[in-house]
Amino acid sequence: MSGSARLKLSVLMFLQYFVWGAWSVTMGTWLGATLGFSGQQVGLAYGTTAVAAMVSPFFVGMIADRFFATEKLLAALHVVGAVILLWASTQTAFGLFYAVLLAYALCYMPTLALSNSISFRQMREPSREFPPIRVLGTIGWIVAGLFIGTLGLEATAIPMRIAAAGSLGLGLFCLALPHTPPAKMAVRVTVRDVLGLDALQLLRDGSFAVFVLGSFLICIPLQFYYTFANPFLNELGVSNAAGKMTLGQMSEIGFMLIMPWFFRRLGVKYMLLVGMGAWAARYLLFAMGNNGAMVWALYSGILLHGICYDFFFVTGQIYVDQRAPADLRAAAQGLIAFVTLGVGMFIGSLISGRVVDAFLISPDPPVHAWDRVWMVPAAGAVVVLALFALFFRSKEETSPIRERTPLVSESAQ
Repeated sequence: MSGSARLKLSVLMFLQYFVWGAWSVTMGTWLGATLGFSGQQVGLAYGTTAVAAMVSPFFVGMIADRFFATEKLLAALHVVGAVILLWASTQTAFGLFYAVLLAYALCYMPTLALSNSISFRQMREPSREFPPIRVLGTIGWIVAGLFIGTLGLEATAIPMRIAAAGSLGLGLFCLALPHTPPAKMAVRVTVRDVLGLDALQLLRDGSFAVFVLGSFLICIPLQFYYTFANPFLNELGVSNAAGKMTLGQMSEIGFMLIMPWFFRRLGVKYMLLVGMGAWAARYLLFAMGNNGAMVWALYSGILLHGICYDFFFVTGQIYVDQRAPADLRAAAQGLIAFVTLGVGMFIGSLISGRVVDAFLISPDPPVHAWDRVWMVPAAGAVVVLALFALFFRSKEETSPIRERTPLVSESAQ
């Protein structure tokens, strides 16, 4: 891959996740504290990306890969998305806001897979060349959080407008990306291919079935963090909450670098268990924390993000890659993404909003019994952890990982 292509793909990744980080992290604070939306409505708003994650495989697999050059499709989706996101920032009634945000999510979520796809097609050795480029996405998310938090914009619509401007710039920039024609013009792609239904045969393996079920269940309590961490910190009076939350992405980079060391010593099963345990520990720390003497618990919970994300999501993708036959790997990764980022996160968005509403103490300004809120996902994570530890079996727990790059689709978050 040429130096020019590497630079362009790095900029693509930076802007791709800068846009997502700019609007997503602080949206809950704006919706709840400023617009007065209920917890259930805030949860539904965050659920739009999960709905889009369930729909986007159809778009990418049955339309994008067959009819359009990737760089032109990326440009169109980001430019149209910019207009829609700007429109969403002007809405104050939940019904129309939700519809507009869902339309934006349907534009944005397919670009995650497309940005990975255009990168891989320019590379001779993706396992070596992709990670240094993909890490720019995490840096973009960090920069967005620091920028918005430092300027004190968290309870306003301005972060969404910043994201819209970034999306417009990214859309125009995509036209300068290397030309990448449709990959499957002469290939008949079916709904079965898109949904990865061929991978269902892997569920005959009891451990793989437990892994899929456990991944689905753990994503339900996970959504509490992505939806309500920023409103929680702002309600406690933590200054520059969005900026402080980027410590989680910084730890993600660090743990990503040392993951091979942990794999050699722990293996897949215990990596996954540590990841699940970290989610439970994070919520317990949040339940204990405050903006006074216990502020260390808040920082600790944020810093656990590296273990929470890398040890669960990335390890899970590697496990799927190891267990699936070569002809089913793409289908299996698609199935796991649909189950976790789609169905699991959507159910989590519904439940988390209802739980937050149940512990509302005062509506104006909103005050919640956050210690009781966080105990709910903590308990859920502990239950899933116990069931997973009891029923999951892994034969390769101490084997080194293969030189393959997991398709990380969220920074994330």
